[in-house]
Amino acid sequence: MEMEIVGYIASLFIGLSLGIIGGGGSVLTVPILVYFFNIEPILATAYSLFIVGSTSAVGALQKWIKKEISFKVALTFGLPSLITVYVIRTFLIPAIPDIIYQNNDMLIRKGPLALVLFAILMIAASIGILKPQEIKRPVLPQTQGLILLGIAVGILSGLLGAGGGFIIIPALIFYASLDIKTAVGSSLVIIALNSLVGFTGDIVHHSMDWTKLLSITALGIAGTFIGNWLSGQLPATRIKKIFGWFILLTGVLILAMELFALT
Repeated sequence: MEMEIVGYIASLFIGLSLGIIGGGGSVLTVPILVYFFNIEPILATAYSLFIVGSTSAVGALQKWIKKEISFKVALTFGLPSLITVYVIRTFLIPAIPDIIYQNNDMLIRKGPLALVLFAILMIAASIGILKPQEIKRPVLPQTQGLILLGIAVGILSGLLGAGGGFIIIPALIFYASLDIKTAVGSSLVIIALNSLVGFTGDIVHHSMDWTKLLSITALGIAGTFIGNWLSGQLPATRIKKIFGWFILLTGVLILAMELFALT
C-alpha cells in the first residue's frame, strides 16, 4: 500500500514533464505502473497510452489557449503516426507470444523484455535531452520527412507505449521550422492522438482497472497545470538538464534490475 501511495505522488511528474517540455511522460509512466502499482509490463504499456494520451490532451488545450499549436503540422506528422500505432496495438502486440526465447539456461518473456527495451529508450531519450542540439539541414523535403518520422514514432508508441515527444519536438523544429513553444504544443497534440488511438486497440485485449487508471490520469492532468506554470518560471535549459539526468539514472536502474533478474 505504501508503494502505491508513492506511485500516486510520482504520477504528478507525468504531467509535470509533459507540461514543461512537451514529452517524457511515457518514459515515466510505465516504470511507475510496474514498480509502484505492480502492474504487468504489457498491461502497463496499455495503461500508459491512456494516461499519457489524456494528460497530453489537457496539456494541448492549455497550449491552444496560448495559440502555441500548428494543427497543420500536427496532422501531417500525426495521421501516419496514429495509423501505425493502431495497427501495432491491435494486431502485432497480441500476436507476440508471452515466451520470446527459451533454452536450458535462459527464459525471456515478453513483459521483462519490454522493460529492457523501455530502459534503453529512456537512456536514449536522456542522451537526446542532455546533448547540445545541432541544427542540421534536413535530408528530405518537409512533408515526406514529417510523414516518415511520424511512422517511426507510431512504431515506438505501439511497441512500448511511449509518446515519443523526444523525437517529435526536434522533428517539428528542424523539419517544420517551428519555434520551441509551438513545437511543444504541437507535440502534445500528436502524443494525445497517438496514445488514445493506440489505447483503443488495447481495450478488447485487456481488462482495465478503471478506478486506478482514472485516479493516476487525474494526478497526471494536475501535473500539467504545475508544469505549464513552471515552464514560465524556470530557464528551459535548467529544466531540460535536470529532467535528462533523472531519466538517464532511472533508465540505467531499470536496465540493471531487469538484466540482473535474467541471470
